[in-house]
Parts: sequence; structure tokens; C-alpha cells
Amino acid sequence: MGVPLAIVIFICSYFFIITEKMNRAVIACFGGVLMLVFHVYEINAAFLHHIDWHTITLLLAMMILVSITSQSGFFEYVAVSLAKWVKGRPLPLLIAISSLTAFGSAFLNNVTTVLLIVPIVFTLTSLLKLPAVPFLLSIVMASNIGGTATLIGDPPNLMIGQAVDYLSFNDFLIHLSPVVLLIFLVVMACLVLIYKRQLVVSKEDRTKLLEIVPSTYIKDRKLLVKSVSILGLTTIGFIVQPFIQTELTSIAMTGALLLMLLTHEEQDMEEVFRSVEWVTLFFFIGLFMLVGGLKEVGIIDEMAKSIIYYTEGDLPKTALFILWGSGILSGFVDNIPFVAAMIPVILEFQEFGMHNLEPLWWALALGACLGGNATIIGATANVIVAGLAVKAKQSFSYLEFLKIGLPVVLISFVISTIYLYLRYLVDFI
Repeated sequence: MGVPLAIVIFICSYFFIITEKMNRAVIACFGGVLMLVFHVYEINAAFLHHIDWHTITLLLAMMILVSITSQSGFFEYVAVSLAKWVKGRPLPLLIAISSLTAFGSAFLNNVTTVLLIVPIVFTLTSLLKLPAVPFLLSIVMASNIGGTATLIGDPPNLMIGQAVDYLSFNDFLIHLSPVVLLIFLVVMACLVLIYKRQLVVSKEDRTKLLEIVPSTYIKDRKLLVKSVSILGLTTIGFIVQPFIQTELTSIAMTGALLLMLLTHEEQDMEEVFRSVEWVTLFFFIGLFMLVGGLKEVGIIDEMAKSIIYYTEGDLPKTALFILWGSGILSGFVDNIPFVAAMIPVILEFQEFGMHNLEPLWWALALGACLGGNATIIGATANVIVAGLAVKAKQSFSYLEFLKIGLPVVLISFVISTIYLYLRYLVDFI
């Protein structure tokens, strides 16, 4: 009974999440609890194995850091300065914001980056009287694409890097950044074509913007120095994390708690905690529990193992199957638990005589990270941006996201297929 129950609960929960008839966090958590009530698996397994507390805690820490920093006026200052740099022109602004997001996602991580960038976008679009949704969707696409380039950019890459000892930070950069750069340029060209008619700013609004002095947005210079310094140190910690061998979550929590200690006189800590996106955090908890049910009854493992049977050990066929298969599934099932299920399967391929596994790791990284762009729940960054958008009353629907995300994923996979074939697989044909 476990397998049918897990499938029914997952499908029903997913249906209500897609239709957005009810709060998605409530639906996800309710579905997860149903997995426990009907004994699909036990609560200890949920809390100890399936809920990724590292991701939840990392999100919480970054939300606290961003919340305190935002009280200084720093994000408004950056927003106005950036808008003035491009002279208030909407399309150059879209490109600038997306490029900043992609770069930050590669060398920080995409979760941190979107938490920093989204408040800036809300300020900019308010000043220029522009719709925020095109910028938000572009940020999501850029964050997942940029995060694919490095070991620390996206959680799936970090998981792969931790599981495969011989893959270093530089290996990810060398093997993935060329194709990521190409995909980003092509996707940005497409997004500009899609949104160029929607993004129009009047001369009057541009003139008003250019007359603004950015420094007037700084509310508290003392708080600014403290918050930006701690945020900068936390960012440096993320960059050097592979060398100091400290968990990203520990670095983020250290930064958040240190900033809270340093600013307890200027800030109401209860207000800081109220500013946390609890809906987003509980949505993730529920999602992890739902997917945990599928994993517990063996559905995800069986889907992964079927790859071995289908490809018959052929390296090119296996690599491309992993790319497209992991990409499609990661769009509809959060990529973190899926990659967790795939890693041991790929490691087992060595027992079937497949000794050159490196192309498979790059295929899995590209598929899982880029596939996250397909739907609103495909990746951590997507859910965070959607949650912030709802809070700012600039929300977008599941289908609205899908209309942009699905074509972006298809373009990304076509380019990735050509890249994998020419760089790694052509000699095995």
C-alpha cells in the first residue's frame, strides 16, 4: 500500500500547488504530514533523513542578514545607482540585473544572490513604474544558469562535489562555465525579445530618476557599515568555503547571529524574526517531506536505476539520458532530493564496466541545475523569489512561470547536449 499511497498523496498535493487555490506551504506540509499519518514512512525518517535542514537553515540565515541590511537603506542605494548607470533604460537594466545575478550566483550561491537582488528590483521597478515580474523571472533564470558554473553555485553541484572527491572547485569552473556563459547569452537575448514591448519607461520618469541622489536613501550609516561588513565577510566565507572546509550553513548562521549581536541596540530582534519568509521555509519543509515519501518507498531510486537498464552501459547514451532525464524530473521534483538519489546510482555504474564517470557528473549537474528553471518549484531560488513576490504583491502564477521557464530549459538542454557531445562523447561514438 505504501507505493500507491505515496503516489496519490504526491499527485494530489502537486495538483493543488499548481492550481494555487490554497496556500502552497499549507498544501505541501499537509501532504507531507499525510505521508506520516498513513505510515508511508516514519516521522524520525522525515526529520533525520528527508528534510534538508542545511538548506532550511541557510535560507533562514540569509533572510536575517538581508532583513537587517535592508534597514540601512543599502539596497535602495544600490538600486538607484544601478538605474542611473544605465540611465533608466529598461532593457539595459534588465540585462544588468540579470548579469549581476548570474555572476553572484556562480561565486556566492544562487540562494544568497536572489535574496540580495530581489529587494533591489522592487525598488527599481517602483521608481520607474515598471512591472516587476519580467525582472523577477529573469533573475530566476539567471540565478539557476549562473549557479550551474561552480561547485558552490547551486546545491546539486555542492552535493556532487562532496560525493566525488576528485572533483574540485576549479574542475567545475573549467568544465561547466563555458557552456553556462553561452546558455546565459542566448537566454538573455530571448528574454529581451520577449519583454521589450512590456518594458517602457516615460521620459518624465527617467528624468525624475536621474535627478535622484543615491546617498539620500541611506537611512542609518552606522547600521550600514556593520551590516555590509558582515554581509561581505559572509560572502568571502562562501567563496573560500572549499578551502576552509566549513559548511555553508555554518558560515551563514555565524554571519547572521554576529550581525544580530552587533545591531541589537539599533534593531528590534522580534521585528527581524517577523520579517523572515516563514511561508517559503515551511513550503520547503513540506516539499522535502513529499519527495521523501517517494524516495522512502523506492520510487525515485527505481526511476534512477531504470537508466542503467535503458542505456545498456553505453556512455554517450547514458550521459544524454541523465542530462535530459534529470533535467525534466528536476523541473517537477525539487532537484536537491533527486540528485541525492542519483549520486549513488552513478557511482554504481563502475560495477557495470563504465569507468569514465566524469561526463556523467557534468550531465547530472547541467540537467539538475538548468532543469530547475522549468517550474516554480524546480529549484530553491525559484521558490524564494516567488515567496518574496507574493509578499510584495508582485506575484506570478505557476503557468506564467512555466511559459518562460520551459522554453528556457529546452534551449539550455539543446546547447548542453551539443556541448557534452563535442567535448566528452564524440570519441565514444
